[in-house]
Amino acid sequence: MHTQTRTHITAPERTLDHIRVDGISRSYGDRRVLTEITFTAPPGARLGLIGENGAGKSTLLRVIAGVDEPDGGTVARPQRTGLLWQDVPRDQDDTVDDLIERSLAEVRAAERELTDAAEQLDSSDDGPERYAAALERAERLDVWGIDAHRDRVLAGLGLDGIPRSRRLDEVSGGQRSRFALAALLLERPDALLLDEPTNHLDDSAVAFLRGELESWRGPVLFASHDRAFLDEVSTGLIDLDAGRSALGEGGGVTLFGGSFTEYLAEKELERERWERQFADEQDELKRLKYDVDVGARQVSHRRGPTDNDKFITKFKQARTEGAISRRVKNARGRLDELRENQVRKPPALLSFSGIPTGSHALGEGSSLVAVTDARVVGRLHVDRVVIEPESRLLVTGANGAGKSTLLHAIAGDISLDEGTVARRRGLRVQLLEQDVAFARPDRSPRALYEAAVGERRAEQLSLTSLGLLAPRDLDRPVGMLSVGQQRRLALALIIARPPHLFLLDEPTNHLSLQLATELEEALGGYPGAVVIASHDRWLRRRWAWERLELTPV
Repeated sequence: MHTQTRTHITAPERTLDHIRVDGISRSYGDRRVLTEITFTAPPGARLGLIGENGAGKSTLLRVIAGVDEPDGGTVARPQRTGLLWQDVPRDQDDTVDDLIERSLAEVRAAERELTDAAEQLDSSDDGPERYAAALERAERLDVWGIDAHRDRVLAGLGLDGIPRSRRLDEVSGGQRSRFALAALLLERPDALLLDEPTNHLDDSAVAFLRGELESWRGPVLFASHDRAFLDEVSTGLIDLDAGRSALGEGGGVTLFGGSFTEYLAEKELERERWERQFADEQDELKRLKYDVDVGARQVSHRRGPTDNDKFITKFKQARTEGAISRRVKNARGRLDELRENQVRKPPALLSFSGIPTGSHALGEGSSLVAVTDARVVGRLHVDRVVIEPESRLLVTGANGAGKSTLLHAIAGDISLDEGTVARRRGLRVQLLEQDVAFARPDRSPRALYEAAVGERRAEQLSLTSLGLLAPRDLDRPVGMLSVGQQRRLALALIIARPPHLFLLDEPTNHLSLQLATELEEALGGYPGAVVIASHDRWLRRRWAWERLELTPV
């Protein structure tokens, strides 16, 4: 039985070799997701879609693929455009081999046509012509090398050890995603649309995908939170952030023709320009307000003329008051205009404060935590971990190596089967978990924040000042927020009252690229100890402190 996989091939009326998006808009109810998006992706371009959570990256890919209809605008795309969805369905009865063979349907058809044309070569006048055409098509599609290519793709994505007779609903979600990616690569569409393609890929599989995309002839458009992958693969970036311009420029998208590293540098310069313009405008507002106030008083409180100089004083006073009035009028006009059009204040960059004297508040002593001969059956095996007052420790390792288990053991959330975790007396520990869960999902972020940090602290450091949640979301039920928004709230609760020991489990998951970068930079100056468990290659490459690599038990 043929069932739909989450790859979608579209076939417009005319063949193109590029993707062109012209004025695309899309709304869901009263929420506008895309507004007049316009850009072109030529053959060979690999454009990375970036933006905050909810900026519309997945929506744009679906619209380009023809899965969703836009509210306005047009899309032109190659005849065969393939879409890899971020989530692959679980209710499929197909086997892995069914999925793979469907992706090779064109090649298999060319193989059958060549065999049939060879058998009929001498039976009709057009036999030689038909055979020549079939041979040319078979060579173009690499009929003779397709099985080896199939095996290479499956091995490259770490799937060669899974029997192709397995049903798709019997493999894990990560394996299903990788099989869907393998099928799309084998199908060889003229253009690729990929939604978070590196999800569920290890380092070797990411390297394999990078090589495939770098040799792709048609345009590639991909949405990703993988900063290392963006930096390695993209030939340009499309920023969909609604608030993408620090200086308040709106509409459309921002196209950047450089690497992600260069993009970050440009964003830093943009913020500097924004801060400088804001400061200059605030200075001008103060000066104009002073000029208006002082000038108005000068006009209304000038002394009257005496009898001896009544005529000349009246003449001079009239000229002076006229000049002052003009200056006041001009200043008031400029003041009103600037108040109306001034740039908004730049949001504060992520930072930590709140431990008055760092870990010294705990009294004399050395280490904060000492883990010795720790064992959790089937999950963790580590001999010795010592965390000092200002430690910066990155915990790495393959899935199943026990990274999250170690963090939970240090936090005291789980008990060891063997070994000890010795903690300094008075130590305050907080863990930012991968999967955030709130006991009261009906409560608002504002209420949870005030309950967690206290009314006084909430007044001193308001939730909005942290820049992690939009004002419109402060009074919504937490259960109605996205995964990314819930994780931002959990981070805010910790930032408002930083612990002596801050544990972070995959901290860059579900965070925007900009926020993930700010978080990493802020952790470098954290006023206590930091332990991070992460597979993020960007973070790992830039980590300058201690590392601990775990191996699966």
